[in-house]
This record gives sequence, C-alpha cells and structure tokens, in this order.
Amino acid sequence: MSKNRYREPAGAAFAASNAVVGALARLGAAPRSVHELQTVGRRTGAVRTTPVNVLELDGVRYLFSPRGHTQWVRNVRAGGAVGLRRGRRVESVTLAELDDAVKPRIVRAYLDRWGWQVADFVDGLAADSSDADILAVAPGFPVFEVRA
Repeated sequence: MSKNRYREPAGAAFAASNAVVGALARLGAAPRSVHELQTVGRRTGAVRTTPVNVLELDGVRYLFSPRGHTQWVRNVRAGGAVGLRRGRRVESVTLAELDDAVKPRIVRAYLDRWGWQVADFVDGLAADSSDADILAVAPGFPVFEVRA
C-alpha cells in the first residue's frame, strides 16, 4: 500500500456530518472521545478544524487517520500549534507520529471501537485483522500519540 494513501472526502453528506459532529464537540455534547482537532493550515496559516475520535489505550491517547494522509495529517507534519477542543476547553498538544511497527495494537483497538464508522475508508481492515494484515498497509494509515 502506498504511504501516500488518501481517501478524499466526497459529497455534501460528509461535509454536513463533519459540521454537525464538529459543532457537538465545540459544545461539549458529542460522545466523550470526540474532539475538534485544530491545526494551522500549512499554506494559509489559518486555523483548520476537523472532528476526530481520540483513542485512549492504557492511559495513552492516540489519533488514527482512517482516510490516510489527510489534510489534517499534512498540517500536523508541517508543524505549528495543534489543539484538541471539547466544549470550551482547548488543550494544546503535540502529536508524535508513530512507526509502523507499533500500529497493529492501536489500529485494532480503534477499529474495535469505531470500525462501524470508518469501514468504508480502511480498505477491509477490521478489529480482527492480523498483525501481518495491518502491517502490510500501515504506511497508508498515520497514527499519532497525543502528548500534553
């Protein structure tokens, strides 16, 4: 799988869904794991937002990009401020990209919890996928550790 894999969002339904979920995160009314990720646009310098599911696993938080190397992933890699917003609280964080070798456990936990939401974007991966299956496609699925 290409390390440049990117499933571009398509359609008004996707945009509307992200808008609603983002608004719920800003109000603090979304499920506890849903936050609004704030990044600085690498070209415009403007703050960009997208709703994300924050996975907590053994006391560590992670972000997984089921669509691959998305705009938010590219903005994070370009540097600048990153925030996780939930309600009125915005937490300034650092996102550390993880090596492929450590992804299977994290991807599996993410898919166990939200696989139903992202099934159309993960190219057949599921919570019961083997380590070998996940490692084979790992370069196309960025995973970040959230650090305060």
